[in-house]
Amino acid sequence: MNTDEIIIQQTQCWLDRVIIGRNICPFAKRERDLNRIRFFVEPCNTFEDALESLIRECEYLENNTDTETTLFILQRLTEGFNDYLDFLAIAMQLLNAQGYEGVFQLASFHPDYCFADSEPEDPANYTNRSPYPMLHIIREESLERALQNYPQPELIPQRNIELCRSLGLKTMQKMLQECREPKE
Repeated sequence: MNTDEIIIQQTQCWLDRVIIGRNICPFAKRERDLNRIRFFVEPCNTFEDALESLIRECEYLENNTDTETTLFILQRLTEGFNDYLDFLAIAMQLLNAQGYEGVFQLASFHPDYCFADSEPEDPANYTNRSPYPMLHIIREESLERALQNYPQPELIPQRNIELCRSLGLKTMQKMLQECREPKE
């Protein structure tokens, strides 16, 4: 298996075991079952190249409506969480500047994700921790439709925080680590 295949396999494991398996995102299972999630490994080393690639991925989604969403995996770009946040801020500005405001939005995931008012060891951070830094490119129209049909969607974040805290730090760490381990 090449590096991209391993990264995708580890990301799929995380999606299946954590995000879908623990119902962190109640909308992910349907799209996974329908094979409508694209896993794209971004190999670029610079913000500029990765941002260009992000726009190309948005163009891809515009032209391929059978693909619902993309997990845009940043293989090499960001080492630290603060660098990742800088990249995320620029990426969101770029999407708006390119006319994608209201079309796509970005959800953020990182191995060291830490909410602003949270301690790094808070299990709640695992709602957004992933094997690799990534951006989830979401079609806003689809998200709005899904939220209309879901009872009390505003409670999803708090439910996820409570779930991760009830499972505990060791369990959350173990689930993420198991997805990082090489598969034969």
